[in-house]
Amino acid sequence: MKVQELSFLELLHLEPHGPDTYVGVAAEYPWGARLFGGQVLAQGLRAAALTVDDPDRLPHSLHAYFIRPGTYAEPIRYEVERLRNGRSFSTRQVVARQSAGAILNLSVSFHVHEAEADVQLAELPPDTPGPDDDTLTDTGWGRLLDRRAVPTERGWAAHWIRLRTDLPDDPVLQACGLVFMSDAAPTSAARSSHPDSHGDVSDRGRFVGASLDHAIWFHRSTRVDEWHWFDMVSHGLVGGRGLATGNVLAASGVHVATVAQEVLLRRQRPH
Repeated sequence: MKVQELSFLELLHLEPHGPDTYVGVAAEYPWGARLFGGQVLAQGLRAAALTVDDPDRLPHSLHAYFIRPGTYAEPIRYEVERLRNGRSFSTRQVVARQSAGAILNLSVSFHVHEAEADVQLAELPPDTPGPDDDTLTDTGWGRLLDRRAVPTERGWAAHWIRLRTDLPDDPVLQACGLVFMSDAAPTSAARSSHPDSHGDVSDRGRFVGASLDHAIWFHRSTRVDEWHWFDMVSHGLVGGRGLATGNVLAASGVHVATVAQEVLLRRQRPH
């Protein structure tokens, strides 16, 4: 099913398929047969959360490896392993599979809220253009995601991103939405540091790329139907791999998450 025909809540709907096993729909995205990694991350987090019985335990970190490209032509099976339920933390491992084999291996940790110090250091850069600034480039796609690219220097990429969704206030569902968005920002930062990069949309045809692994740390709750500032910095390229890290801030200035992603980036070569 094309992503334009689905709501985000429909993407997050998982059918039970045995003990701690769930099946989700795969959507077709504008770029072709390959699945969007953010969808598989979001569904994997949703599957893990369905096995956490305490509603006060919310995801605080997620680490994942993309093993092979998924296809929209068949559903995705999520197998959850309950690694530990401690007094404050619960840990889950999720393997996402299709007929070709495992496509994602994901670990999630959930934490009970603790009334301890709350300190924020990250801030919106001064003179940051707002998401409605008509000088920004619209790079959104489908019914699900709005994205505005902000002009930046080489090795840095900044976007305003939000989901077109009517998700309920459930903080786990909101976290799933944030994970989905978080895969729509890092690649351009890593690509912009390549010596062959032109810093515009033509770069997408110059390289063959894919997400290799992904991590997100959830700091504070948010609403994903509101604009978020994704400020991603490249840490260089070596051996066809590039690493980008950055902060995610709500438009209000609240630091909601930190993201890290390693991407595969190869020059496009003649067949």
